[in-house]
Amino acid sequence: MTDQPGAGLPRVVAGDHVGQVDATLVPRFAGPATFARLPRLDEVSCADIVIAGVPFDSGVSYRPGARFGPAHVRASSKLLRPYNPAAGVSPFAQLQVADAGDIAVNPFDITDAIGQIEAGARTLTVGGARLLTIGGDHTIALPLLRVAAQRHGPVAVLHFDAHLDTWDTYFGASYTHGTPFRRASDEGLIDREHSVHVGIRGPLYAESDLADDSVLGFQVISCPEIESAGLAGLLERMHARLGGRPVYVSLDIDVLDPAHAPGTGTPEAGGLSARELLAALRSLSAVTLVGADIVEVAPAYDHAEITGIAAAHAAFELVSAMAVAS
Repeated sequence: MTDQPGAGLPRVVAGDHVGQVDATLVPRFAGPATFARLPRLDEVSCADIVIAGVPFDSGVSYRPGARFGPAHVRASSKLLRPYNPAAGVSPFAQLQVADAGDIAVNPFDITDAIGQIEAGARTLTVGGARLLTIGGDHTIALPLLRVAAQRHGPVAVLHFDAHLDTWDTYFGASYTHGTPFRRASDEGLIDREHSVHVGIRGPLYAESDLADDSVLGFQVISCPEIESAGLAGLLERMHARLGGRPVYVSLDIDVLDPAHAPGTGTPEAGGLSARELLAALRSLSAVTLVGADIVEVAPAYDHAEITGIAAAHAAFELVSAMAVAS
């Protein structure tokens, strides 16, 4: 452990990797407002994983407020410690992880915002860094998938959500938080043989929603199916569908039951528990994980940081999975 001149605070250092502010010297309620009190991107020479926020929620169809999600998840991440005993890895020691701050986008023009997110993500992944993005609403997944597909070709999308998000339009708009995977499939960004929704539940607009979704390239593992098959059955089906392909994870926090994530814009009863979600994410150390986003955290509806803490721990498991696989 040593002081880092750029940060001005004592940090945990492992080899060439600069980690968190040292919690034995600086209490967790102090220190920088970065994710897990990690260094800023401008404080390290390069990064293996870049964490970036996208405070954008102009694509929501119900409760607004996810524009404040990145700051809330960062605040909720202060208790994260450097060692993950369930995964058996110290991710911040094995990989250089840094926080790039937020990609600032136009809140009044969705098309312009999508272009800005795509440009920002492309810049942050120059040199091969993997990007973990904190939203924001689910509209942001489309430009992030454009960049992932540019780097890796069509990716297997592992989509955790209560909702399909493959609808064609809301009120005549093609770009909303309910349409990103329809647009991504139309643009050839996803691997149609290996993409999967996990946690789908609740009412749909019509029976045809599921048939349309299948044509777009997704298999559905619904919450009622998970209830019957259990966690082991979920993991077996999920990994069989991913089939060893490069995987992009898009995690809508409303995949969790509202008891585990009240702070979100479109809550649905009967969702996953936080424990089930974290176990599913932990299993991704067995795949090639090329990027991820965590979206739809809306702190105005949160209390006691329940949703923010769940999202922060989900991000930690994703980073840990990347570290185990590296």
